[in-house]
Order: sequence, then structure tokens, then C-alpha cells
Amino acid sequence: MPYILSIDQSTSTTKALIFTPEGQLVDKEAVDHRQYYPQPGWVEHDADEIYRNTLVACRALLERHPPLEQDLICLSISNQRETIVVFDRKSGRPLYHAIVWQCRRGAPICSELIKANYSDRIQKISGLRIDTYFPASKLKWLFTHHPEIRGKVHNGTALIGTIDAYLIYRLTRGRTHATDHTNACRTLLYDIGKLEWSNDLCSLFDVARSALPAPYESSARFGETDLEGLLQREIPICGVMGDSQAAMFAERCFDPGEGKVTFGTGSSVLVNIGERLRFSEKGIVSTIGWVYGGKPTYAFEGIINFTGAVVSWLKDQLKLIETAQETEALASAVPDNGGVYLVPAFVGLSAPYWAPEAKGAIVGLTPASDKRHVVRAALESVAYQVRELLDLMTAEAGMPLQFVRADGGMVRNRFFMQLLADLTRVPVRAAALPDLSALGAALAGALGMGIRDSLAALKGLPHDFEDYHPAMDQQTADRNYAGWKSAVQRVL
Repeated sequence: MPYILSIDQSTSTTKALIFTPEGQLVDKEAVDHRQYYPQPGWVEHDADEIYRNTLVACRALLERHPPLEQDLICLSISNQRETIVVFDRKSGRPLYHAIVWQCRRGAPICSELIKANYSDRIQKISGLRIDTYFPASKLKWLFTHHPEIRGKVHNGTALIGTIDAYLIYRLTRGRTHATDHTNACRTLLYDIGKLEWSNDLCSLFDVARSALPAPYESSARFGETDLEGLLQREIPICGVMGDSQAAMFAERCFDPGEGKVTFGTGSSVLVNIGERLRFSEKGIVSTIGWVYGGKPTYAFEGIINFTGAVVSWLKDQLKLIETAQETEALASAVPDNGGVYLVPAFVGLSAPYWAPEAKGAIVGLTPASDKRHVVRAALESVAYQVRELLDLMTAEAGMPLQFVRADGGMVRNRFFMQLLADLTRVPVRAAALPDLSALGAALAGALGMGIRDSLAALKGLPHDFEDYHPAMDQQTADRNYAGWKSAVQRVL
């Protein structure tokens, strides 16, 4: 039987997973990497550490399953999308820490562009809003403050890449500098209508187009690797997707009107809008779901900066819980939120507000409030944000959702899944497998390697999930949502 080795490189962890061609998980290994916070609002990763962790995770996994090595047909990659790396062309070593999607250092540059009325122009090319969430402004910051790095980029001795492109370059020993369309379109440098890098946007952000990776379809072959000698032979790198689109692909949202929400450190809500590119007037971004057979599938996307990270904040900063699993029992222990709302604007608010300077807040506290109410408010804050985005996206797309698919770590919290259905007023189909980003890349790999011959063939594969239906009455759900909206306005 052929097997697919899949790398899932996320904001906090690098995983190696082995899948069967039917999408069944055989085993996985995970290695965390360090988070760097050099200044308030700045977030960095050591890309070299991430690369080493990739090899460590793969080695541990392969050592547990030595017979499978000969049956591996390809390596697939899913990754945190907007994190950017500038690295040396010859050695592949980073010239600066990877600047993470959460980092806000590009905010002043974005503000200047908005004041100069670039918003509409940039959205019509990239589909995106001007925001430091996307790496273009952070690259411009880097080049301004480190002119020696700019010089290397512009003279051709340094290259630029999102994490997928960086890993591909290192894994192929510098033979392939490539990315896929789903990652390229998240940079604020890409023309999603023409499926190519935009000369206008590259010029605006002072980025040398020649330093950017070649964009391929997700199911293309991105060179070959032996994982620096871990494998006895080289295998193709095939199946590369940004993590959110990879999860959408794994959920088989292949038809217009189908949508999903991924719960990671942050969250991405994606709704398939078909082959025709459309733009939102209400703060939703347009993006590429995937490109297959030369044809793009577009999606509306709503971005939430803090979702799983809210639970981490309860644990690591407030010390209200010791494990994420405790949130389910604590939130269930009170009948409602007691009027307490948490607005997790720790790194600003993204869609639909795009307010990078907003700060987090807890409102509605009374002498009767305790940690159970705060924990419940934290979980509710995620559901409210998803509802707001789904309402906007389906209204603009003109495609009401019959249900929404959900994946990621928070789907294991049954209280939260029911809460999500109650507050969004949409049935929620929770994936049994939490690692859907890795699965989506693996399915794209299966498509590229010819194990599956069409999207329809992928749709017919087994897909385990659990359904949650709204149980809260409409009046209560709407009243709670109105309280959330009021809390957001106080923050703004």
C-alpha cells in the first residue's frame, strides 16, 4: 500500500503525519518551537529551528514505522500561511527571524497606505485588505530597518518565502524555490485574478519580484527530497497548501456555498464562492481556495486573530486553568455567561473591523462573576466572531449555508461545539480528525501523484464527523449576540 508523509507546520508546532491514500491517519509526531516577542505586538520564529524540528519529527515517525519507508510515495506540506522568511540563496539560512502573521510591526506602513487611498486598488489586485496580518508591510519594514538585507534581496543573493517555500528550498537542497497559489495569495503581493505576482504591489512594498518563489498548483510536484538522508531514496514533494485552504480541501468543500472554520491559534472561516472572483464590501477578503487543472476556485475568508490562543491565554497568562480540557467543565458549570463578555483583541481585531490598534477587554463583571464566567465568555467570544463572519459572508455570496464544517483542536470540546451551533444558528459538522490541514495537503498529493484522478474521487473518500444542531432558542442566542456586539463597540 502506498503511504503519504505529510508535514503540518503551524504557528506553535511542527507535525509529521503518515496517511493512507484513503486519508486514514497511521501515526503522527509533533515538536513545538519557541515563540519570540522582542517588543509588544511583535512575534517571530526561528525558521532554522522550524526546519530542524521538521527533520526531528520525521525521524521519530519513521523510526516507529521502518517498513513504511519503502512505501512512501510523496511528501506533502501544509503550513501557517502569512509568516514570511528572508533567507540566503546559497546556504538557505535565514537572514532574520521569520516574521509571524500575528506580528503588528507593519501597522504604521499599513496606516500610511490607507490614508493615501490605496485600499481599493490593493483589494482589486490581491483580494485582501491592507493589514499587517499579511507579510508585505512587514517585508517593507524589514528592508527599511535592515538595508543590508534589502540589498541582498535586490541583488539576488537572498530569497523570500512563506514557510512552505522555505521548507521546500531546504528540503530540496536549494534546487526548488516554489510555493503554491494558496500561500502566494496571502502575501499582499499576488494578483489573484491573473494568478501571478503583481509588479505594482511588489513595487509598492519595495519587494524584488525575482526573489519570490514560483507559484504552482497545490497538486504539482515541487522537487524531490530524501529528508537530508533520513530516506534511502528521494521522494517527490507533492501536495502543498496553506493550512486553512488545506483544511477546506480536506473537508471536501468543493461546491459553491460550502464552508468551514478551522480552530487553531487563530481561525479562518472560508466559504467556497466558485470559479468567478468576487469582492466584499464589508471587510471580508477574497482568496484562492485552490487551483486545479489551471482553474482557480475562489473563496470568501474571514480571519479571527485569537481563537485557540484565547484558551492558551487563560492558561498561561491568567492561570485560570491548567489544561485546555478544563474549559469544558468550567463553562458548563454555569447556566449562562452572567453578562460577562470577553473581546480578545490582543493583537487588534481583524475581519470585519480591521482595527489593528484595538485592545482586549472583559466587560460586564459584577461581584457575582467568577472564573467560570470568564472561561465561558472566552469560548463564547470565538463563537460570536464566527457567527458575525458567517452572517456577512453568506449574505454577500448569496449562498446560505446548510451547515458549517469545523476542524482543529477546539472541535474536541463538546460544550464549545454545541455553543457554536447555538450561537451561529447553523448546524455544525465537527471533523473527527483534528489534523485536517495535514490531510488536505496529503489529498492534494494523492491527486498529484495520480492515486486519485479527480475532486469527485476525493469527495467519495470516508469522512468521519459528528453533527451538532442549534438547541438554544433564537431569542436567547440573539440577545447574547447583541451583548457581544455592544462589548465590541466599547472596545472600538
